Amino acid sequence: MKHSLIALVCASALSWPLAATGAGGGGGGGGGAGGGDEETTSLRSRDPDYSAAMAAVKTQDWQQVVARMGAYTQRQPGDADGWNELGHAHRQMGNMQPALAAYDKALKINPKHRGVHEYLGEAYLQMGDVPKAEQELKALDKLCFFGCEEYSDLKKSIDSYKKGKQAKAS
Repeated sequence: MKHSLIALVCASALSWPLAATGAGGGGGGGGGAGGGDEETTSLRSRDPDYSAAMAAVKTQDWQQVVARMGAYTQRQPGDADGWNELGHAHRQMGNMQPALAAYDKALKINPKHRGVHEYLGEAYLQMGDVPKAEQELKALDKLCFFGCEEYSDLKKSIDSYKKGKQAKAS
């Protein structure tokens, strides 16, 4: 009995890190501790604006993403992933204030949305605000216990940005 209990505890302890690292995922839309419960995911899959917006993301048709995701978020204002993609499209078009507003709405819905923290950090870099980008990196570091793609991507972007600034100063 004693050996069975020890074996069970050891097996549980060994499987825990694997389960934790397998959870979550994704970068931009839909991923990274997003706003996606089953009901929201089901609504998205049936929504023509959401589907069209995500197709437009793949072709980088940012105006179409803004139009279709804007319509979607008006009907589904509680979907953090929708606001994140809307912010992403605005950022890609250089519309920083609407991008920041969309990211803010997404974080109010889900403060732990890793994709939003990554994209918000990228937005701050585009605006030349490295300290704020680094704040988002710190937030991701806290959210990504075993590391995550969003943290790695933002860290690379910050490092590249800093190297570019150093090269220009030389």
